[in-house]
Amino acid sequence: MRALAILISTGQLIACGVVGSPVPPDYVGVAPTVEKQKKQHALQAEHEAVDTGAPDLSLDGHDIGLPPSQPVGTR
Repeated sequence: MRALAILISTGQLIACGVVGSPVPPDYVGVAPTVEKQKKQHALQAEHEAVDTGAPDLSLDGHDIGLPPSQPVGTR
């Protein structure tokens, strides 16, 4: 009798599909994803605004002394 109960409950679980608690619709779909991305972009913008104190590492306006170029391998 116990084996029959286990067999029936296993059959019902398999027939139901995914076993577990259902996901509320508030967390599924396009709108929650867009809201999450907006929050992430806002946090990134805040971090970038704070990090503007970093030194400028670009080479604009800096002259680098290079040796004069000479042709190589000409006859």
